Amino acid sequence: MAQRRTTHRSSSGKKLYAVRKADGTFADIQTYKRAHAADIRRSAKGEASATPAAKAKKAARKVAKKAAKTAGGLLAKAKKAVAGVVRSAKKTAKKAAKKTATKRPAKKTARKAAKKAAKKS
Repeated sequence: MAQRRTTHRSSSGKKLYAVRKADGTFADIQTYKRAHAADIRRSAKGEASATPAAKAKKAARKVAKKAAKTAGGLLAKAKKAVAGVVRSAKKTAKKAAKKTATKRPAKKTARKAAKKAAKKS
């Protein structure tokens, strides 16, 4: 069970829990939100081991958490692979565009060759 606490409010209006020492001075001051969350996380020793249903529930939660983590990892790997494929496709398209842009049309090449031949003769 939680320690006996004195309650009051901060200047911002949040509820505070204060644990006092025997002489009346404050040993610890926490916000209600943090203290309450800590109380919920903590459970009595006899309470957890008393019911097999609680153990089964805890084990099921652990398995579900592990499965979710694995699925998240696989999803991240798949996203990374897709990004790599997209990146390589963009590079290939860029190279192809660059090649076609630098090539001269066949007509221009033919005209240039004809001009050279005319100059020689």
